[in-house]
Amino acid sequence: MPKTTFTREEIQSFAQLSPFELKDKFIRIAQAAQADKPGQKEKSSAQMLNAGRGNPNWTATGPREAFYALGYFALSESRRVWTADDLGGMPEKTGSGERFDTFVRRHPDLPGIELLEKCVAYAVERFGFDRDAFIHELTDSSIGDNYPVPDRMLTHTEQIVRGYLADEMFDEKPPSDNLSLFATEGGTAAMCYIFDSLMKNGILKKGDKIALMVPVFTPYIEIPELDTYEFDVVNVEASLFTETGVREWRYPTEEVAKLADPAVKLVCLVNPSNPPSLALSQRVADQIKDIVATENPNLLLVTDDVYGTFVEDFRSIAADLPRNTLLVYSYSKHYGCTGWRLGVIGLHDDNVVDEMIAGLPQTEKDRLARRYGTLSLEPEKIRFIDRLVADSRQVALNHTAGLSLPQQVMMALFSLFDMLEEGQAYKARIRAIVKQRLDLLLEGAQMKIAEDPKRAGYYIELDLLAEAERVHGQDFADFLEKNYEPVDPLFRLAEQTHVVLLNGGGFDGPQWSVRVSLANLDDLDYLKIGHHLRGIFDDYAEEWRASKG
Repeated sequence: MPKTTFTREEIQSFAQLSPFELKDKFIRIAQAAQADKPGQKEKSSAQMLNAGRGNPNWTATGPREAFYALGYFALSESRRVWTADDLGGMPEKTGSGERFDTFVRRHPDLPGIELLEKCVAYAVERFGFDRDAFIHELTDSSIGDNYPVPDRMLTHTEQIVRGYLADEMFDEKPPSDNLSLFATEGGTAAMCYIFDSLMKNGILKKGDKIALMVPVFTPYIEIPELDTYEFDVVNVEASLFTETGVREWRYPTEEVAKLADPAVKLVCLVNPSNPPSLALSQRVADQIKDIVATENPNLLLVTDDVYGTFVEDFRSIAADLPRNTLLVYSYSKHYGCTGWRLGVIGLHDDNVVDEMIAGLPQTEKDRLARRYGTLSLEPEKIRFIDRLVADSRQVALNHTAGLSLPQQVMMALFSLFDMLEEGQAYKARIRAIVKQRLDLLLEGAQMKIAEDPKRAGYYIELDLLAEAERVHGQDFADFLEKNYEPVDPLFRLAEQTHVVLLNGGGFDGPQWSVRVSLANLDDLDYLKIGHHLRGIFDDYAEEWRASKG
């Protein structure tokens, strides 16, 4: 194949972009390559394969059906109170459980009604809910006729989601202390709220030293660089190899030891990682736990565990360090619901953030008393988890804060579905999907990866320079570095094969690595992508051999 039509200087300039912005450039290149060309009668029949974004192409249909079935019951409850053309009333709590049972009996063929009944029965049994109170929360919230009360999260929904996190994030062995939750508009909102509130409350200050466990989801790299924060960032790099040219994507002991510096106030990690898609090893979790116990007791951790459900027996580091950890979880990937914007922040009631706020200098305490003084006569007693809620609405609008109630109902039904046999079968299926796609990609690319039982496989990061050394030796790797930019393979893929991938360097991974999402294309597309990637790789090898000849 010919080289890309872009000059090295052009490629260098585009490489400065965020990988997600660069992805849009690759999409335009791929689309242009498919368009009519002078003298060409027909457009290219090659399909553009965009494996650059992690939006899954599966959806959990069962809990959605249950949600829609609930909607019909909720409307019947509204019309029962007040019926005038298209006008209804607010559903009543008293007797709602009995009316729900009657509705279920009368509508046995309504799609989703059986699963909805199972979810309700399971929730009442496991969490000891009063049926009228729980069904009224579901009904009134699906109608969406009230502001969220409590604003942080609905009472029953919080207990259900806490149970879901205990099952899936804590491997059914949660810490004994209560986990308080704040429902957010997806994991992205959770990230923004956490950084903002830590600054507002004086826990972090402009220029403070924080750590990132890299490679990592790009916003965790870009947010600290904003002029709002200008943090001094220390990278903890996953740089271990199992053998020459095969990356293990694990953290060496000396890298993790960087967190022992008391100047490091916070560390952010995605667990399982993005893009390598590996859950944190117990060795590293134990090392961090030891650092907190001895050298850096106030170290805060923000762990984004959105991919945890794709790893067998996953256990969040929030289980090992409950006092120091802010847990972020999003339902988007597991349930194929990125458009629903369902996320949650979890913080244990006994935590170092509240402790640190209590220990601030008096001038800082006075400032915060003024900030939150309209919310309470004792603003110093407002917990950090509740300050997050207030800050999300600039404090002044705290009375209208909180995630949309229909969204919270969907969150509750997704969680309850997972607790049933149907949900566990669904989980096994989506795990099998990403594993099959990974196998096909590697078959096509003829590349090796390290065997790892902690692999989620939602993404894969392939180090092309390491592969070059593994297959053809150091001389070939040196040739690539000398003659081409690290993103050159991605330009060739887009222009010549209409394949869109992301550059691993944009995630603070190795510059010559590429990130492939295994979630958003059909299975056999990954075999094609692998073939194209190997073809580009072989082109470089041919050029290298020609240069030697």
